[in-house]
This record gives sequence, structure tokens and C-alpha cells, in this order.
Amino acid sequence: MNPEGQDFKIFSCTANVALSKAIADDLGIDLCRADVRRFSDGEIFVEIQESVRGTDTFVIQPTCHPVNDTLMELLIMTDALKRSSTNSITAVLPYYGYGRQDRKVQSRVPITAKLVADLLTAAGVSRVVSMDLHAGQIQGFFNIPFDHLYAKPVILQHIRQNYPMDKLIVVSPDAGGVERARAYAKRLDVGLAIIDKRRIRPNEAQAMNVIGDVEGKHAIIVDDMVDTAGTLIQAIHVLKEHGAESVSAACTHGVFSGSAFERIRDSEIREVICTDTIPLSPEMAKLNKVKCLTVAPILAEAIRRIYKQSSVSSLFD
Repeated sequence: MNPEGQDFKIFSCTANVALSKAIADDLGIDLCRADVRRFSDGEIFVEIQESVRGTDTFVIQPTCHPVNDTLMELLIMTDALKRSSTNSITAVLPYYGYGRQDRKVQSRVPITAKLVADLLTAAGVSRVVSMDLHAGQIQGFFNIPFDHLYAKPVILQHIRQNYPMDKLIVVSPDAGGVERARAYAKRLDVGLAIIDKRRIRPNEAQAMNVIGDVEGKHAIIVDDMVDTAGTLIQAIHVLKEHGAESVSAACTHGVFSGSAFERIRDSEIREVICTDTIPLSPEMAKLNKVKCLTVAPILAEAIRRIYKQSSVSSLFD
């Protein structure tokens, strides 16, 4: 039995143990014991090392790099818990891998975000919690309850404490991100600008123009993730050309793959604000232009409310 009569258990796979421990600490409990290891041929083995019969279990695992391994770990741990007679299994995915493949953009391609939803459901997950999905419609791929959380409160707090509100402007990196950027601009009570971006091919885009006045302003580009940082660097150049005094970026998921480290290190960006939904690589963690904020309190409170069957959406009212 956990403190306060809470009969639920928290498990962590291997992708982000630090975040899992922070969540458990916020809840005032210990992570439950589970052995996750690999056979010599790479197959994953999971052993639940304590009784979970009749309990509500929460498995924390962002399906980040290496995404196929982290996804399989989650599925296999879910199967192990189901076969251990747990009452319910909630998959807590701070980052939902394959979320960018949410629709058919050309002929003969998969909708992998839907495939991942089907795999999680088939494995035995009874509820999903995730944060700042690339596309909100991913929730509709599930026929089980889905709680969509937002990192906005912790990012807004950092911005308010470190930027002058009278010279701040929020920038959407493309037309698709306007709703997200507008939400930030509204809560900060500042202006909004939009970058007209034309995508050439996956992971490569050409920024074209800026809609809005950024001259003399501290511009903050708001997006759900920064991956290779190619689009981000183009946006910095365009904003600087239009007179922005400084340019920063705020995202929930710091994917930082490919040449992201070199691009950010060598750029004119003031800082990149991200959260710990994905663990930073050692080199990114040492880069003084990257500020990583924790979302552990938000995830912990969501878990607490789910167990107590109280409102999760009111967290963001």
C-alpha cells in the first residue's frame, strides 16, 4: 500500500528513468521493481519483481530514440503486467513516438500513429496519458480513455521570469502551429507572428516570409518539438532579417536528432527551452543555449487525479 491509502504502482521502462523517479518522488512513492534486460540477440525481457494483483499500474515510457526499442519495451512490460493480474494499466507516454505520421500525405504510406495506438490497445493498455501531441487527432485513434496533457504552464512560467513582456512576441513556425502559438500569446498578453514556410521534403523546409511585426522584439518560436533544428535555424535567419532583437525557441519535446547539436551551437539563438519528456544527450545537456524544464509535477498530478477519478482537464483551466 502506498502513502495516503493509494493502492497504485508506478513502473519505469529504460527510456527516461530520471523523469520516472521525479514523478514517483512527487507522488511520495518508490518506483516498483522490474527487471528490463536484453538477451544476446537483442530480444527484450521484462520481469515484474513484486505483486501487482488487483492494483492500478502506471508505466512511464516516452517512445523516443531508439523509438522501436522503447516502444517494444513498453509493449512487453504491458504484457507482463497484464499476465500478472493487474487491475488496470495506464501507459504514460510523455513523448508519443511516430506521432508525425498521423495521416496519409501521399499514396501508399502508413498512418503509423494509428498503428502504435492499435499496438498499445492490443497489448493490454487500458488508458493512455501523453503530453503535447504533434496532432490532437491522435487521441481519436484510441478506443480507450486518453488524457492529453500540456507543458504550457512550466514554459510560460520560465518565459515570464526571464523575458521582458513589453518587447516580447510569440512566433508560429508555420501555419499549422498557429493555434498553439496563439494560446501562448494570449496567456502572455503579447503579439503573434507567423512564418510562411514551404516544406520541400521530410526534415527539410524553406522559410519564406514573416507575417507580423517583429522589428525590435524578442521573438519566441513556439512548437511541439525541435528535431533536426533545420526549420528552426531558417526561422532564426528570417526573423533576424526582419529586425528581431533576439530569437528564442520553446518546445515541449527536444528530439535533437541529426545535426541539431551543431546547428543550435553555431546559431544566433538566445536559448532553446525544452522539457524533460525526452532525456537530453550528454552533449545537449552541456550546451548553455538549451534550458530543460521538468514536467514531472504535471505528470504526477495527472496520475494522482486519474487514480482518484477526478478531473484531469482542470489542471489547465
